[in-house]
Amino acid sequence: MPYLFTSESVSEGHPDKIADQISDALIDNFLAFDAQSKVACETLVTTGQVVLAGEVKSKAYLDVQEIAREVIRKIGYTKSEYMFEASSCGVLSAIHEQSSDINQGVDRTKKEDQGAGDQGMMFGYATNETEDYMPLALDIAHKLLIELASLRREGKKIEYLRPDAKSQVTLEYDDNNKPVRIDAIVVSTQHDDFDSESKMAKKIREDVINILIPRVKAKYKKYAHLFNDKIKYHVNPTGKFVIGGPHGDTGLTGRKIIVDTYGGKGAHGGGAFSGKDPSKVDRSAAYATRHIAKNLVAAGLCDEVLVQVSYAIGVAQPMGLYINTYGTAKVELTDGEIAKRVSQIFDMRPYFIEQRLKLRNPIYSETAAYGHMGRQPEVVEKTFTAPDGKTIKKKVELFTWEKLDYVRKIKQAFGIR
Repeated sequence: MPYLFTSESVSEGHPDKIADQISDALIDNFLAFDAQSKVACETLVTTGQVVLAGEVKSKAYLDVQEIAREVIRKIGYTKSEYMFEASSCGVLSAIHEQSSDINQGVDRTKKEDQGAGDQGMMFGYATNETEDYMPLALDIAHKLLIELASLRREGKKIEYLRPDAKSQVTLEYDDNNKPVRIDAIVVSTQHDDFDSESKMAKKIREDVINILIPRVKAKYKKYAHLFNDKIKYHVNPTGKFVIGGPHGDTGLTGRKIIVDTYGGKGAHGGGAFSGKDPSKVDRSAAYATRHIAKNLVAAGLCDEVLVQVSYAIGVAQPMGLYINTYGTAKVELTDGEIAKRVSQIFDMRPYFIEQRLKLRNPIYSETAAYGHMGRQPEVVEKTFTAPDGKTIKKKVELFTWEKLDYVRKIKQAFGIR
């Protein structure tokens, strides 16, 4: 029976995402100057205020206040009328040293015996319904806000946009679990004040439908037919949206974990990513399971797959590996048998995940908005400056967990041609 499925996204200017980006900028700076840093940092943002808290074990000394301000500046909070502005907001740091009790469960004499930084279960998911092996509703929701942010920075076709925004996409699927049309699109965007609220509502709706949507549609040639004339558009459905960002809502690190992953498809173990160094399996193992899932689908083993791994704190070997192909497997094996072979291909001990995916590099700022999954791997050069003026440049590989570098090994292990 046909059904509807919805996913949402939030922009880089959303309060929770500001918090995520600040936390991950701190991670990157600590790792840039000390690759063995252990960091768990949380950020709170509200009217005119940023609060940094967390635990750190590192040889690096950072100006955390200036790092936070630079993130806020880059996002676009640079005007006093936003009631949250990069140069004038207060930044309070309550970061302290990491607990030695936790650290002794992670560090080992032999690096390969490194224990998991916490207990828990992590999930990875992939589907072949998009080219980047992501759920389509979430993919479109992200693209809507990426294009909206581009329009805001261009400042030509839509001049009144402010940084805070949200999107939501509802798709209709057929009996074969294939998307057949977009049923509804919701876009809520912060904006400058207008003289007339009725003119404002009309203008924003027209610009979203006539400027934003065509730009997004152009990126979806495979699914251009889904953008139909019967889509229900809800543009700023509450009306006026001038007060936004941290002045409108308090933001916290780790509150957008479904936006960060698969938009409600598959499953989620509950652990956030941003603000955590890769010894925290909430982050590293979630990336590793996505890497497995994407390569399994790309190899043709199945059309859709969910991968779960679980850990005990301080223990290197995972508690178990679970795989669910939702009945789409192309091989004559049970999901349990598939999981057993997969565990022989991918070493899921924390140290080996870090090495395989090159996670002890400053690669996390780019993950903190528009999703950690489904992004394009690329090599970039990043520059970091310490409080003493020392500057270092690092070439790093972003989104390594999105690489299709295990397809051949999987095909060989499962006899796929």
